[in-house]
Amino acid sequence: MSKSGKSGFSALSIIISVFFLWGFVAASNGIFIPFCKGHFSLTQFQSQLIDFTFYGGYFIGSILLLVLSQIVKVDILNRIGYKKGIIYGLLISVVGALAIIPSVHAGSFGLILGSLFIVALGFSLQQTSAQPFVVALGSPETGAHRLTLAGGVNSLGTTLGPIAIAFVLFGSVGSQTEVSLSSINALYLILAGVFTLGAIFLSVVKLPVVTNEEPFEPGVGSLKYPQLVLGMIAIFTYVGVEVSIQSNMGALLKDQAFGGFLENDIAPFISLYWGSLMIGRWAGAIAAFDISKKLKQILTVIVPFVAFAIILFVNSLGGKDISHLYNYIFCVVILVAAFFIGNEKPARTLMIFSFIGITAMIIGLLTTGQIALYAFISGGLACSIMWPCIFAMSISGLGKYTSQGAAFLIMMILGGAIIPPLQGKLADVIGIHMSYIIPVFCFAYLAFFAFRAKAVLKLQGIDEDQIGKAAH
Repeated sequence: MSKSGKSGFSALSIIISVFFLWGFVAASNGIFIPFCKGHFSLTQFQSQLIDFTFYGGYFIGSILLLVLSQIVKVDILNRIGYKKGIIYGLLISVVGALAIIPSVHAGSFGLILGSLFIVALGFSLQQTSAQPFVVALGSPETGAHRLTLAGGVNSLGTTLGPIAIAFVLFGSVGSQTEVSLSSINALYLILAGVFTLGAIFLSVVKLPVVTNEEPFEPGVGSLKYPQLVLGMIAIFTYVGVEVSIQSNMGALLKDQAFGGFLENDIAPFISLYWGSLMIGRWAGAIAAFDISKKLKQILTVIVPFVAFAIILFVNSLGGKDISHLYNYIFCVVILVAAFFIGNEKPARTLMIFSFIGITAMIIGLLTTGQIALYAFISGGLACSIMWPCIFAMSISGLGKYTSQGAAFLIMMILGGAIIPPLQGKLADVIGIHMSYIIPVFCFAYLAFFAFRAKAVLKLQGIDEDQIGKAAH
């Protein structure tokens, strides 16, 4: 990568703001799915087609970009520039957000899915542009650190998204129990406005001109590396389980065994789930700073609880009793212990967090009520640091194929389109509670990947300490 023009923290902060938008909108699907299920009288499988469409849009967008680049033998995104790629992506998302309004009024679930697909196509272009942009805004050695920071900002968006969306749909204290069509109009007009303002802002602000000087590499040579192929399946599984746990949670919360909550009461739980990812990512981002080992250890203890306090504060703004969320602090304690055991080594950390996920899901399957609910929500803690661990291990040793391998990994966000409907279909057959057996199998594969990828890399002369420098 090379860049010209002004750079630094100001440029990084501008680009990272887009990460917040992705998290805000993606997490909001957890509120929109129950609305569509009730409004259109859908089965659980049909309601999960929202995620199928949304995350499928990421995959299709990435495929289109790759295929077009192969045809013209030019990196199209590199030609138009990463900044313009983000702007064009935002404008595409504006079209999709505005299209949802007439789709809802037409009473067509199919048109809603089509509109969300357009939003996701825009997000795909934004993400493919923004991630290498963030890496390029500084030294290559600290590129992964900046992505970790961006992931923390993304998690803040996923935490605030459900609460803000619930405010728009149900009012400040959730006094309404049903969503009005006027509220849907307001929601997507606001989102379209935010996307538009973001595009305008980026078009006028001065940012570094970033270009990739590596020659275009035709073909799919990166697929000869087993760590990448295993990693693609791992990213597919990780994104799938992360999305599926929360996407099916709305139906779980309505089950009498889990409280029989109404639609206007589920936002704090969705927020806590996505907030769990924020807790883990904020703790993981500590390793990105050049501070003493002792201070890192102190912050690893303090930061997760500060993040948890922020989640509680944000949820308290809704005016509802959140005392039932306090006991979740015990899950945060387990997270802190896991970080110390992981010791900043990606394979070991991924293995530990995968086993936490397996254990949590099994506890949830064997119990009901608050214990089971906390167990399922803590799947967010398990997922929180998996992306950088999987990503760093998957692209290690790829050399000139690193960029191509990274593109393949981003395509595997497709898991968010496949696994939630799969769990939804199973829920229609055996019940929403028992459908959470799907995440158990997902976490089991991620544990296998941690073990197998480490062995593959060791055969190639790459040890875990080298990988750890890239992952944190």
